[in-house]
Amino acid sequence: MSFFQNLPTSVLQAGAIFLSIMIEALPFVLIGSIISGFIEVYITPDMVHQFLPKNKLLRILFGSLIGFFFPSCECGIVPIVHRFLEKKVPTYTAVPFLATAPVINPIVLFATYTAFGNSMRFALTRAFGSILVAIVLGIFLGFVTQESILKAKVVRTEEHHHHPEHSLKGLAKAGHALIHSIDEFFDTGRYLVFGCLFASLVQVYIPTRILTTIGHSPVTAILVMMLLAFLLSLCSEADAFIGASLLSSFGFAPVMAFLVIGPMIDVKNLLMMKNYFTTRFILQFMVLITVVILDYCLVIGGI
Repeated sequence: MSFFQNLPTSVLQAGAIFLSIMIEALPFVLIGSIISGFIEVYITPDMVHQFLPKNKLLRILFGSLIGFFFPSCECGIVPIVHRFLEKKVPTYTAVPFLATAPVINPIVLFATYTAFGNSMRFALTRAFGSILVAIVLGIFLGFVTQESILKAKVVRTEEHHHHPEHSLKGLAKAGHALIHSIDEFFDTGRYLVFGCLFASLVQVYIPTRILTTIGHSPVTAILVMMLLAFLLSLCSEADAFIGASLLSSFGFAPVMAFLVIGPMIDVKNLLMMKNYFTTRFILQFMVLITVVILDYCLVIGGI
């Protein structure tokens, strides 16, 4: 016990904050991982194809909203979207799904609601912001640009690729889903630990004065929080708890920017996207979501 007594108070404080965020976030990450594993094994892209509307605008809306039924953490969303694109799901349906699925699914919305002291306002503003971004992306891909967003080599190698998981039966299939869930949980957990550690250190060691000076104007505050979300690379099931802990330093609109952009693009996501998508598309994606979220948060901040 004496070891802890000799530690500076600030270290103990950071440790306590770290543990409290971890304990709040872990159940959500676990549930998200389990559901994601089962989707991976039980739902084939062909099933999604059957439900696609015929109209282009409806397809954009479908892609933006279907994520509500697909609880997938952004850690696993890039490979899933890539699989949909392989199965000839149009880009303007698949990319909006990529943007919203990690935000608008019930687990993440419930986590957001819980993190901000049972606030519907935060959960709904977050969901609406991500749907808005997805629709803009869909319109851009459906009506403005027609070029392929997949890397050529990925398209070729994947044409001969079969997914044996869907041919499994009964218990073997469920076992496979659980293996996926475990992988996802440990993958996600790793980022969660770093995110919680970083957030707890920021709270204890960076004087609020510095943060409020950087974020003196609404625009810089929102941009700083977007950058923070990008660097922290948190899991969407857990980021609301960290966002809530930064609320007192930054305020509503910057924290909302943090919550909307985080699941769409961060360091780990970017590395995964580079594997499948062209650099040109990734740059367009990043610019579009940054501009839309900045405008959205300036509007809600002014209300």
